[in-house]
Amino acid sequence: MKILVIGASGMLGKPVTKALIAAGFDITLLARDVEKLKGLFPGTTIQKGDVLDKDSVITAMQGMDAVYCNLSVLPTVKEKDQHTEGEGMDNIIAAAKETGIRRIAYLSSLVHRYQGMNNFNWWAFGIKQQAIQKIQACGIPYTIFYPSTFMETYPFQMMRGNKIAMLGDSIMPMWFIAADDYGKQVAASFHRLTSENRDYAVQGTEAFTFADANKTFIGNYRKAKLNTMKAPIGLMKCLGLFHQPFNYAWHICEALNKYPEKFESETSWEELGKPVITLKDYAASL
Repeated sequence: MKILVIGASGMLGKPVTKALIAAGFDITLLARDVEKLKGLFPGTTIQKGDVLDKDSVITAMQGMDAVYCNLSVLPTVKEKDQHTEGEGMDNIIAAAKETGIRRIAYLSSLVHRYQGMNNFNWWAFGIKQQAIQKIQACGIPYTIFYPSTFMETYPFQMMRGNKIAMLGDSIMPMWFIAADDYGKQVAASFHRLTSENRDYAVQGTEAFTFADANKTFIGNYRKAKLNTMKAPIGLMKCLGLFHQPFNYAWHICEALNKYPEKFESETSWEELGKPVITLKDYAASL
């Protein structure tokens, strides 16, 4: 199977791409920065393009069987801007229809379901909901992954030197998942699925609030002694009126802290394999 990977260079894109290559798929990467991906994945076919440029997406999809989309709303963008999961998803679907793509796989999230709870309404989650609806209505077989919080959030987003940044009060437990385990599940889905549609929850084997997760992470991290640094979410909300990344931060942390996540990965484990990496193991491996 020939798979076009969109979004291969980031925190989640890299482990998924590595897993697809290890599983024996013929991978092509769509890249705005070709040289960067050449360094990450030497020997892999790379096609220059941008999901906001429909023609470049069509060119990249020529001869492909499937496409995997790892997109996100960036902390710096605003509601009125163009979005990879908005206009970009429109281009991906249109290109997939034109080139005969047989499966669209898409990384979504569980926490976006917090939209509408406790009077929470965020345009970024609205874009994610619309992206799902577009994929489900396009007529092409699809796989949509709904992950819990990734363990990689710690080194990529939460760690500031020897501090772990927390925003607000973490109330609800999350089933932390490692990106390497997720990547293997993505690869397994492409081996398994043919013409059916699938929605997969992606969760690890243990549930923690951020406060409890911090204790486990700090207790098993070997490079340095870590401490937590907590800020009130109300302060970030006020700062967000003037600075877009702060606006993004308080919205996403509000949802993560309060979304009542339930375990729902029985089918995912049965069909795609059970995760094996614990938060303890992950922290010790860094």
